[in-house]
Amino acid sequence: MKKTDLIHKLKQLQGISDEERAYLINLVNTKKKYGLVWEDKPEDMEEQLRENLPVLKEVKERAIINGEEHPNHILIEGDNLHALTALTFTHEGKVDVIYIDPPYNTGENDFKYNDSYVDKEDSFRHSKWLSFMSKRLQIMKRLLSDKGVAIIHIDENEFDVLSLLLETEIFTERDCLGYIVWNKKNPKGDAKEIATMHEYIFCFAKNKTEFLTLENTLKRQKPNALEILKKAKTLFNKLGKKSIPDEVKEVIKPFNYSNEILKDFEVEYDLQLINKEFQSWIDRQADFSEGEKAYKFIDENGEVFQTVSMAWPNKEEAPADYFIPLIHPINNLPCPIPERGWRNPSATMKNLLGDKEAVILPGGMVIKGEITFTINKKGENNQPRRKYLLRNNMLENTPSIFNYGASDDSFFTSIGLEFPYAKPVEVAKYLISSIHPSPKVILDFFAGSGTTLHAILELNRDGKYRQGIIVTNNEVDEKSEKKLAKRGIVKGTPEYEIEGICRKVTYPRISKLISGYTSSNGDVIEGLQKANFRYFNCSFLNREPSLKNKKEITRLATELLCIKEDIYSEQKQIGGYQLNATYVRCFQQGQLYLLVIYDEDLIEQMVEVIQSVVTADTDRNIHFKVYVFSNGQYPYTEEFEEVLPYITLCALPDAIYKAYQNVLPKRQRQQVPELEEPTAEDVETSLQYAPNPNLFNQVR
Repeated sequence: MKKTDLIHKLKQLQGISDEERAYLINLVNTKKKYGLVWEDKPEDMEEQLRENLPVLKEVKERAIINGEEHPNHILIEGDNLHALTALTFTHEGKVDVIYIDPPYNTGENDFKYNDSYVDKEDSFRHSKWLSFMSKRLQIMKRLLSDKGVAIIHIDENEFDVLSLLLETEIFTERDCLGYIVWNKKNPKGDAKEIATMHEYIFCFAKNKTEFLTLENTLKRQKPNALEILKKAKTLFNKLGKKSIPDEVKEVIKPFNYSNEILKDFEVEYDLQLINKEFQSWIDRQADFSEGEKAYKFIDENGEVFQTVSMAWPNKEEAPADYFIPLIHPINNLPCPIPERGWRNPSATMKNLLGDKEAVILPGGMVIKGEITFTINKKGENNQPRRKYLLRNNMLENTPSIFNYGASDDSFFTSIGLEFPYAKPVEVAKYLISSIHPSPKVILDFFAGSGTTLHAILELNRDGKYRQGIIVTNNEVDEKSEKKLAKRGIVKGTPEYEIEGICRKVTYPRISKLISGYTSSNGDVIEGLQKANFRYFNCSFLNREPSLKNKKEITRLATELLCIKEDIYSEQKQIGGYQLNATYVRCFQQGQLYLLVIYDEDLIEQMVEVIQSVVTADTDRNIHFKVYVFSNGQYPYTEEFEEVLPYITLCALPDAIYKAYQNVLPKRQRQQVPELEEPTAEDVETSLQYAPNPNLFNQVR
């Protein structure tokens, strides 16, 4: 049947409303594509945005400030759909890593939709989850930078649909970086089917081509590299000294010899003994990968190295210049050439050999520059190999399997908090650092107990500047809610809200980590103090763009501007001018100023203030971000003409409206006919009739 004929029949169909008719015609007109189809279920949080605009308001008494030179980590209390909408103004295209652990929709009180848990018997269980996730993931993509990545946990319950959602609705298949299987080493003990002991991690780039231009993407540190270097250093420090070899120690240990007798077992360590003991230790390490075990040599400088092939890697034969033989530095005989030639041309091979004298290691290995030479049992030269130092090759490709079976239960006991099934910090640290090599801004909008920010604080021990933004609601768990109800405490009261996850777990956890705490065992734990921590709530104002509302959003959005520009230190006066916060506010960090003008009548005075500050700065490195209220799009460029070289100008609230318009739902929701699930009686009745090929012929 042609589409036009079907639409004509729909127009003639009796007994349905105009809205239902329009909906059916829209379905017919929808182009078919590979992907997901689900029933979009209305969500209260989205409905709230049809009439309101979200803004973020700082709870200043909860801030922890250790210096403006440290990153400003942000905790947002509120629904993540509202927070994500607000972040489109502050962080669109700025987030390097989005790391989330959404509800898995197991049907066992882990996923709420419209304030009710979704159970396994809910016939719209998967549609609700997809409706919930798709809205948030669409905004998530807008927040990612061009080189940004999304890292998303999931289990078997929604693995298939999330995969399709990400590949067909959010990203594309070509932007998939792969999937990691997390082996948790702990099969479910109550399983009635195959005992699941793993989860999945989806990794997608906003633009895979752009992401891969970064250096060391999808690389992890070799898990045991530091341990190998430490062992090598310990052994190399024995060079020229007398000591009992480790293997001998194990043999004589049961005899409890006196110190006098033990001296008879001491030998002087040379490089050969050091390498023998090192290789024996390497062979005994069952958890080391084959790639790690290949680093089994220690050179004359104490460097750990392995040797790798220098053969031409391609199927076709290399050019003639790649077949020049290498001469063994000691016996001066030519060495075998790889069948398809060397990996490098002769000029490069010459540079690799260098100008220094060859070094002979115990066992007969000869090192000349970066190339190693050996001889086989017949006395013939082997094919030379290249010397790779471990310290220069600490990274390896991130594999698709990640093994980690520990939990953070002891940490929560130590810190005096309760939170079941929290993601281990080590897992978050591993995934963030093994996917993106240098993230500056990391966002988690399913923050839960705050594991992601905990991981960022730990990662920042290396001195790098990573900023964390985490979002969580303040939901009270079902057990606590029942206890509160018995005491007559209801949602919305201070007594209720203090029991929510954000205020009872997330904030205390992060604040203790930064400020330090005394553990349950009485140990004093030093804080990770190279960090600032700021707490924000979601707030709302009317979406109607009246003059009154425009002025109100400009005023309420000031703290959004602080987040956007990452400037928080408010100045009561600048350039000798005392500021009245009713009309203008100013924030400063170093030589960067954030100036928010609520009344256009003050523009002339503010131009003079800017001129005064700029004149006082002999280096002329001062810069102002100026946001000025305007009823339209005009930011008063002409009025600021004298100071334009020193300012970036923006009109408010137009900039906010423009950022929000791409993610806010339409003011009027499209009316979709509610579809009821058929009852058993309906099904039985329908089976009594033969199928009618003319679906819209109402005459039987």
